[in-house]
Amino acid sequence: MMGSGLKGRIRAGLLPGVLLAAAVALSACSPVYQAHGFAPQPEELATLVPGQDTKGTVQSKIGRPGGMGLINDNAWYYVASTIEKFAYREPKVVDRRVVAITFDENGLVKDVRQFGIEQGRVIDLVTRTTPTYGRELTVVQQLLGDLLNPGVLLQQ
Repeated sequence: MMGSGLKGRIRAGLLPGVLLAAAVALSACSPVYQAHGFAPQPEELATLVPGQDTKGTVQSKIGRPGGMGLINDNAWYYVASTIEKFAYREPKVVDRRVVAITFDENGLVKDVRQFGIEQGRVIDLVTRTTPTYGRELTVVQQLLGDLLNPGVLLQQ
């Protein structure tokens, strides 16, 4: 009798642990979404009036831009991205909104344009590779090359 009671208590004690482990394992399988940047909503952009609003009124209505034109500040850019991270997979951009507001030479709003991820394209800005010229040696070739060339070892 005592043995069956002990087994029952052990099983009862294991059940919460098994359920917790299962919950943790299942939660690890769900994607995580991260939001980056800021782009005003269409209803906020509808309050902007071309030819009437200035840079100051745009800033007070929707805030400062994340980026400006390179040569002059007559173009303001707002960019918002949503990135999906799922387990071991490479992060993937699932949504991107770009709002471009251009101003004329008097500083008045000239145009308000919106772009989505469907109008974009991926540009690899940094490839993180440096081209090298000559022969590529494996690790074994490098080790054997040093051992078989005593002049290299003596110079060190």
